[in-house]
Amino acid sequence: MSQSALAQVEVSTDSLAIAELIAPHGGVLKELYLPPDEAERLKQRSAGLPGVDLDTRQQCDLELLLNGAFSPLEGFLTERDYRRVVDELRLADDTLWPIPITLDVSEEFAARLAPGSEVALRDTQGVPLAVLEVEDIYRPDRQYEAAQVFGTTDPTHPGVAELLQRYRPVNLGGRVRGIQAPSHYDFTVLRDSPRSLRAWFAENGWQRIVAFQTRNPMHRAHRELTLRAAQQVGAKLLVQPSVGRTKPGDIDHYTRVRCYQALLPQYPAHSAKLSLLPLAMRMGGPREAMWHAIIRKNYGASHFIVGRDHAGPGKDASGKPFYGPFDAQHLLERHQDELGIRIVPFPAMVYVANRDTYLPSTEVQADDEVRDISGTQLRRHLHEGSEIPAWFSFPEVVDILRERHPANAQRGFALFFTGLSGAGKSTIAQAVVAQLLERTSRALTVLDGDEVRKHLSKGLTFSREDRDANVTRIGYVASEIVRHGGIAVCAPIAPYAQARAQARGLVEAHGDFIEIHVATSLEVCEARDRKGLYAQARAGTIPHFTGISDPYEEPEQPELRVDGNAAQPHVLAQRIVAVLEQRGLL
Repeated sequence: MSQSALAQVEVSTDSLAIAELIAPHGGVLKELYLPPDEAERLKQRSAGLPGVDLDTRQQCDLELLLNGAFSPLEGFLTERDYRRVVDELRLADDTLWPIPITLDVSEEFAARLAPGSEVALRDTQGVPLAVLEVEDIYRPDRQYEAAQVFGTTDPTHPGVAELLQRYRPVNLGGRVRGIQAPSHYDFTVLRDSPRSLRAWFAENGWQRIVAFQTRNPMHRAHRELTLRAAQQVGAKLLVQPSVGRTKPGDIDHYTRVRCYQALLPQYPAHSAKLSLLPLAMRMGGPREAMWHAIIRKNYGASHFIVGRDHAGPGKDASGKPFYGPFDAQHLLERHQDELGIRIVPFPAMVYVANRDTYLPSTEVQADDEVRDISGTQLRRHLHEGSEIPAWFSFPEVVDILRERHPANAQRGFALFFTGLSGAGKSTIAQAVVAQLLERTSRALTVLDGDEVRKHLSKGLTFSREDRDANVTRIGYVASEIVRHGGIAVCAPIAPYAQARAQARGLVEAHGDFIEIHVATSLEVCEARDRKGLYAQARAGTIPHFTGISDPYEEPEQPELRVDGNAAQPHVLAQRIVAVLEQRGLL
């Protein structure tokens, strides 16, 4: 590799070693990994530091911070940077940056820290990946952040739902020092870092590269779009799908990557490369499109395809799209020169049956016969085993999708009952179980609150932290049941919205989550008091009792809300079963 193709320099900033790579059109890339000997010393020392076990989003963010994909960031945003990003799409130094990259933690954890503290950042197995040097501890306004970043506070938006329901209340800001990269055991040859991908481009003489972002399997329309875009700018094609975390309900990344691999031979030889991006998407529309472009610049691309409704999550609660079809293109065009990567705006590609070809939607004539298959229709074809037209996709791709989603396979789901003690959760759940077993032989598991406390969560107290842990354990077990096509019926009190949201996230990675708020009034629950718990709580002998001395955060938008005192359990169960039938789960 020539020095002109790729230069590397080492700099040191306040003990943070940053490797800077300079590519012809990719800008400066800042890697945050320490040299091996320093990383090993920090790894040993990190065992004695307060630590955070990162969730999926946080780990994806950390990985892309460390390998330079989030350049010029050198850590999680401080309050000064955060506020400017939220309000103006810029860092405090005026650099363009559209999405807040923050490390959220609980109040209890934050109370142990002060500016100057160090925090070990670990994966789900407890392996140290980096150390955060805490510069800032601040409490953001999540409602305001949602309105500014996503343009809405509607929890139908998956990014808003996560922000308002799952993010913890305190942000830690500061630089990170990388110890080691997260481990990935799948598709290892496709997991390029910005450094390695830039080197591959240089070694293969690729100078003009147009990148394509996707989170869905690619079909013929995607191939036509990417071919035309590459030809339009005279570039090679980088297909770089997000495989960190996408929209709930999306096809799993293992299946999608197999589909991309099957599709690649449909491109001219040596014209397209597949590389995976461990990005946790926010589905943030125009801002996210700008974010995607900056990331692809850091990976060495010279151009970036921005399609119709790029990174849009669909429609809001009223049925209106969250973003206009070309909002992302307009935003990126306004910042074209500053971005450092050229934007290739492209309309949707549609199949025109009377011409037997794909055309940009802008070239369709009034008398053309346009055909399309939506994601919902594709899932229906797969479920029914019905024919998928040859014009829509390639047989190799369809075969992989049918293998993953065999005809007539049942989708797993969890019924998650929540409500006050004595609301009737367990009784209604038992009635639902009876009605389900009357009509199906599917595997069904009941995770009742009391039984879980006795076995799965034995030893946990009723502190908020332990209550959250209890609900998270229920969510994890339910997600495993759902992943294998089973039915999980959960009936905890689950008083806190954030823990319920976390349980939802775990389950929705594999199937459906049906939240049922048993909204029986406190007066009725207390009058029932079959176990005498309310009387003890009123007397002060039971601390932290939900509804008396501890809050119950009512679900804002459950799939179903029932009053446990309004009808007999079997009648309420019939309503719940009817919802399952309407959703096609039975």
